[in-house]
Order: sequence, then structure tokens, then C-alpha cells
Amino acid sequence: MTKKYLFTLALMAACCVAQAQSTPAKKELIGRILKIQQQGIETVARGLAEEPAVALLTRAEQALPQRVPADRQQAVAKEIQDDAKKYLEEAVPYVRSQAVKVAPTTVGALLDKEFSEAELKQVLGFLESPAYLKFQKLGPDMQKVLVEKVVADTRGTIDPKIRDLESSIAKRLGVSAAQPAAAPASRR
Repeated sequence: MTKKYLFTLALMAACCVAQAQSTPAKKELIGRILKIQQQGIETVARGLAEEPAVALLTRAEQALPQRVPADRQQAVAKEIQDDAKKYLEEAVPYVRSQAVKVAPTTVGALLDKEFSEAELKQVLGFLESPAYLKFQKLGPDMQKVLVEKVVADTRGTIDPKIRDLESSIAKRLGVSAAQPAAAPASRR
């Protein structure tokens, strides 16, 4: 009984090792998948680089009225925006290139570990399928029609709420609210 148990255990271990082993074919499939996913990897990297700048700009915007004399606020705000722009011009390309560089050893290693060669072929088949490519190309158009419809359908309810919020904020800051002639930029 012990020999049978040990044989079964050894067989299971061998199967696990065989499944976890990488092959040149798997590496090639993973490389193709990563190439297709490169834009998404670069988008994640851009977000990583932008996130601290956005947070710092938000805090600076909040601190500006308390820390800078009114006559200098506009100039200081412009200087801060220029500093943030310089940071982004340097940080975004660097972080993006690092993300693309490490993707094979991070995402690729995970794909290699979790997927068999047959499964990677299926994933690649999906990513390269004409129907999926057509669907992906429609992404911006789908987003545009959705945003247009949601904005149109919610404008009557949301615009008064935005004006109320703007008025409330202005009142708390002791300034007059902006005229309602200009719609907020985020409402398109």
C-alpha cells in the first residue's frame, strides 16, 4: 500500500511540474498576448505616473487660497501647473517603458504559470479574432453614444444639482457663484 501511495504521489508531483514548466511555444504565445495587450499595460503605467500629480494638484488647489496672497494666486497656480506638466513629461514615458519592460517577467510569468499552452492558444485566438478586433475598434464610438445619451437623459436632474453644489461651495468660500451660462466641462 505504501508503494502504491508513493507512486501516486510521485505521479501527481510529476504532472504538476510538467504543467508548470514553460516551453518555447508557451513563451512565444505569451509574447504575442503581451504585444496585443501593450496599450493596456501602457495605460496602467500612465495612470500610475499621473496619480500622484493629480493628488498633489488637488491639494495645492485647496491650499492656494490659504497660503498665497490673492494677487499672486493665479501666477502661483500657473507655476504649479507647469511643474506638474514637466513632471508628467518626464515620469509618464519612464514609467510606461518600465511597465512594458517588466511585463514579460510579471504578467508573462503569471500567464505562464496559470495557463496551459492550449489555453494560451484559446486566449490568443480570442484576442486576434476578427469579431473581437471589430468590437475593440467600436470602443470609442460605444463610449461616445453612451455618454451622449446619459448626459442628455440626466442633464435636467444633474445640472441643477451642479449649480446648487457650486453655489454651496461659493457660499462657504465667501465668493460669488459663477454665472450659470457656462456648463461644467465634465458634462460635455
